[in-house]
Amino acid sequence: MRRAGLGEGSSGNYVASGYSVYEEENEHLQEGLRAKVTALKSLSIDIGTEVKCQNKMLNEMDTDFESSGGLLGATIGRVKQLSRGSQSKLLCYMLLFCFVVFFVLYWFIKLR
Repeated sequence: MRRAGLGEGSSGNYVASGYSVYEEENEHLQEGLRAKVTALKSLSIDIGTEVKCQNKMLNEMDTDFESSGGLLGATIGRVKQLSRGSQSKLLCYMLLFCFVVFFVLYWFIKLR
């Protein structure tokens, strides 16, 4: 089979061998590109998996913070209720106890 543009004789063999070199180089470059595309695909899949995992963890943290916020709100409501009543002496003792515990913990951590 003859290819278009290829002549008879020795010059045709030279052109055909040059064409073969270009085909081999092109196939080599295709393989390199295919390997890079495969690596990028793998990397993008890994990134997608990591993003899904991080989103799941953030949703769990959001749920935990919401429940903590509700608990803290209820506790503050109780403290406000104590401050409104005639139990101000009890509130002072409770705040004093909290400060003492805080300073003891701070002192204990600082000594370590």
